[in-house]
Amino acid sequence: VVPVVVVDVVVVVVVVAVLVVTVVVVIVVLVAVVVEVAVVVVSVMVEVVVVVVVVVPVVVVPVVVVPVVVVDVVVVVVVVAVLVVTVVVVIVVLVAVVVEVAVVVVSVMVEVVVVVVVVVPVVVVPVVV
Repeated sequence: VVPVVVVDVVVVVVVVAVLVVTVVVVIVVLVAVVVEVAVVVVSVMVEVVVVVVVVVPVVVVPVVVVPVVVVDVVVVVVVVAVLVVTVVVVIVVLVAVVVEVAVVVVSVMVEVVVVVVVVVPVVVVPVVV
């Protein structure tokens, strides 16, 4: 009933659309990964700065005015807090990467299903038959 040419055009449009969506998803994934890596790097840099600026001068070169013990406790708390934040950020990054990979996998699976269910029966079968 429907001319094969029209069906072919529709199929090609659908396949191209799915491919475009896949490419966009991959780009979004790459950008997200870059952002996440940047967050981790910044977090680690902040941690290093805290250690260098706070721990070294306060612990290694004790200031007589402020009791060293109190300062040490504060420094330890700050360093531990930064470490906890870093760990949380890393976990969030890993979860995000897993989600993004899952999105890509699902996208590719949808693409394969479209090709198998739509392209093969509509384009290949009529041409062969």
